[in-house]
Amino acid sequence: MKKVNIHRIYKILEKQVLKWKVPVAELIEIQTKDPFKVLVATILSARTKDQTTAAVSKKLFQKIKKPEDFNKFSIKQIEKLIYPVGFYKTKAKNLKLLPKILKEKFNNIIPQTIDELIQLPGVGRKTANLVVGVAFKTPAVCVDTHVFRITNRLGYVKTSSPFKTEMALRKKLPKKYWIPLNTMFVAFGQNLCNPISPKCSICPIENYCNKINVTSSR
Repeated sequence: MKKVNIHRIYKILEKQVLKWKVPVAELIEIQTKDPFKVLVATILSARTKDQTTAAVSKKLFQKIKKPEDFNKFSIKQIEKLIYPVGFYKTKAKNLKLLPKILKEKFNNIIPQTIDELIQLPGVGRKTANLVVGVAFKTPAVCVDTHVFRITNRLGYVKTSSPFKTEMALRKKLPKKYWIPLNTMFVAFGQNLCNPISPKCSICPIENYCNKINVTSSR
């Protein structure tokens, strides 16, 4: 198996990613510069296409400007505001709880560490890492399905879960790549390195990839 040159891969994809749309959390940060809205958009984005998340976030933020604004709405009303994101009923319950937890534990301030963020309703390690990296510009390794799949497909890590991938990348990946890795690999995974039949024939980093568990490609 060939050694994976992550520096070369980064340089190539850094240029390639400019052709693709920015993932929704980064888009919200660019538009609002508001950690609260980045947090909410990231919660909404789980199991949901970015296009849907972006549209719902735009509609939601017309009514929700700060955490306390969720107190003005019932869970059913929040469900209607965030439909059709995936698992919208569960997310509505979590968003309804958000201002209460923020007030009780964090004095109405969005926490800036992973250990604190995962205490918020609906926030797992992926969401927490993304908020830390995108909203607060603090090095964090956000591992979603794309990062998990691609880093293993490249042969850069050999892991069996997103959590194990995060831990492996924290040890191995140069810290300067921590924040941009998710943005880059999400765009790459959505456009070229698909879960099934990745577009290897037109992939700019094919020569650097070990194609682990790739059974068919285009």
